[in-house]
Amino acid sequence: MLPEWTGSATPLRELQEQLAQRVLLRDGFPKPIRTIAGFDVGFEDGGAVTRAAAVLLDADTLTVIDHRIVRLPTRMPYVPGLLGFRELPAMLAALDVLPLRPDLAFIDGHGTAHPRRFGSACHFGVAADLPTIGIGKSILTGTSRLELHAMRGAFTPLRDGTTQIGWLLRSKPGVHPIVVSPGHRVAMASAPGLAMQFTTRYRLPEPIRLADRLASQHD
Repeated sequence: MLPEWTGSATPLRELQEQLAQRVLLRDGFPKPIRTIAGFDVGFEDGGAVTRAAAVLLDADTLTVIDHRIVRLPTRMPYVPGLLGFRELPAMLAALDVLPLRPDLAFIDGHGTAHPRRFGSACHFGVAADLPTIGIGKSILTGTSRLELHAMRGAFTPLRDGTTQIGWLLRSKPGVHPIVVSPGHRVAMASAPGLAMQFTTRYRLPEPIRLADRLASQHD
């Protein structure tokens, strides 16, 4: 799942296509959801160090239970579409140091809304066997045929050809929509509702907003 970087992207793209077959697009999270987590990744020292932030929250109150930062040597350069291979080791390490595993994880990145249906949220979800949702700030691939309503909570399918790969979600009026797609053990139909359930007055769902802020800090 994490082969050594050889300088060639081709075998990694082929591996993504294989691993995409393991993604489960049906709900596999506990009900009710009691804890959620957000994961985001930043880089330090000119990209030589990967910094993963994890924030664990109470699902009912959105109170932060714990937050952790893990730093690891960066294992490969940035290659579009292959972020999972670059970011996964640090995200898994951050998950390991949380006091408990969340019922549902939000990843700053794409899930199935990816050219090979295996974005970083899928990679993390399959590797950790954890229900995950990808939250993208912009479209990586796909188009929307229907105009997205301006009201908060409106969503419309994101498709690649005839295949639905995610959703465009208007999480906040007056701002660009976010891209929501399942990562693992979450049904396509459930993803936008879950994203809105944990979104307050900001554009990003609270787990991602807090993880993004933590990953961007330097101490």
